[in-house]
Amino acid sequence: MSRKYFGTDGVRGKVGEHPITPQFVMHLGYAAGKVLAGSSDMRGERPGVLIGKDTRISGYMLESALEAGLIAAGIDVYLAGPVPTPAVAYLTRALRLQAGIVISASHNPYEDNGIKFFSGRGTKLPDETERDIEAELDNPMQTNASEDLGKAKRIDDAVGRYIEFCKSTFPCELDLRGLKIVVDSAHGATYHIARHVFHELGAEVVAIGAEPDGRNINDGYGATKPANLQKAVVEHKADLGIALDGDGDRLVMVDTSGKLYDGDQLLYVIAKHRQKLGTLHGGVTGTLMTNLAFEHAMQRLGIPFLRAKVGDRYVMESLQQQGWQLGGENSGHIICLDKHSTGDGIVSALQVLHALRANGQSLAEAAGDLQMYPQVLINVRVTGKASGLLELQQVKDAVAEAEAALDGKGRVLLRPSGTEPLLRVMVEGEDGELVKKCAERIAGVVRGVA
Repeated sequence: MSRKYFGTDGVRGKVGEHPITPQFVMHLGYAAGKVLAGSSDMRGERPGVLIGKDTRISGYMLESALEAGLIAAGIDVYLAGPVPTPAVAYLTRALRLQAGIVISASHNPYEDNGIKFFSGRGTKLPDETERDIEAELDNPMQTNASEDLGKAKRIDDAVGRYIEFCKSTFPCELDLRGLKIVVDSAHGATYHIARHVFHELGAEVVAIGAEPDGRNINDGYGATKPANLQKAVVEHKADLGIALDGDGDRLVMVDTSGKLYDGDQLLYVIAKHRQKLGTLHGGVTGTLMTNLAFEHAMQRLGIPFLRAKVGDRYVMESLQQQGWQLGGENSGHIICLDKHSTGDGIVSALQVLHALRANGQSLAEAAGDLQMYPQVLINVRVTGKASGLLELQQVKDAVAEAEAALDGKGRVLLRPSGTEPLLRVMVEGEDGELVKKCAERIAGVVRGVA
């Protein structure tokens, strides 16, 4: 059975358009509640679900709709207010609840929103549970009798609990004294959390992107728009900068000169340090988009490396299958399973800072021996299914020609977009001019047959 509403990261869309309407979200909450109530052995007690949200203005409406649906299904609701996605995963686990729900569209603009679920273990819901919820959505809502309705409670100390959890992932024998850090919260869910974590560990913190108004989330700030962070680091003569996305699960960093470091480079710093400490526990998982230079670096260090499909969900699946703990994406999703059950921007930043403090290095020094290969990505708009183009002989010939030209010193990846009618043409390698020429050649062939 294919899923109608759930994508790789929950249900997402434009607010006011199906499925992100109060009517549907209330029904979604009810359906999820019925599935959870039927699958939980609560020994006579009602199941509990935590709801957290980012700073989008639509979060108030969707929170109320979810709350009503869950209560109608006989579920107790715990409201955490604005907190990062990984905070919901942590608090769900810490409070021994049956599920957690996040109202967020991550790095998207404020006009979008979404609903994603965590299991009681703080991990993404299994596919089969999502399918059960979708099946329940086909049934009409039938509100429980009054004596069987759920209740709602606000968790007043959610922010403080999560701040302490984040700090606990940094070694107690180390601190951040003497460091000046610019922290960009994207006007999102970490606006009242991130600065306190780093300050309480000893750093001098300059906070930017920390004044949400419901409409400015990810607008010119955050991990996907780091220009203001780069500028602020230089202006404040800071040691480094940290940028998170709107829901706090993505990270990029900036060194004192304003140079940007993506998820591949930060993952490299963490992996190399853990290998040195003997705490790596297996290998590292990246994705199809991980820079080839990272793969070659893992080979030099003797660290096993695997590529998963694009998406932190697939990185997590690979880590669980291999019994490994460390993985991530170049977009800045980094997963450290020995620290948290999901990707967490603040926790990931603390793992990088652990490596820098323990080794007495700057970010530039720690990542300096990883020379990233030039990478060119061209999005080609297509009609019909982009995946069908991959089987055309002209496209196959263009890819083979490019691979021959790269001569083992680069790679080619053609990937259909999961959300738009696009075929993404990516070429990377040691020779930047050759990479650009190959990418343009393949994109031209695709346009000719699309």
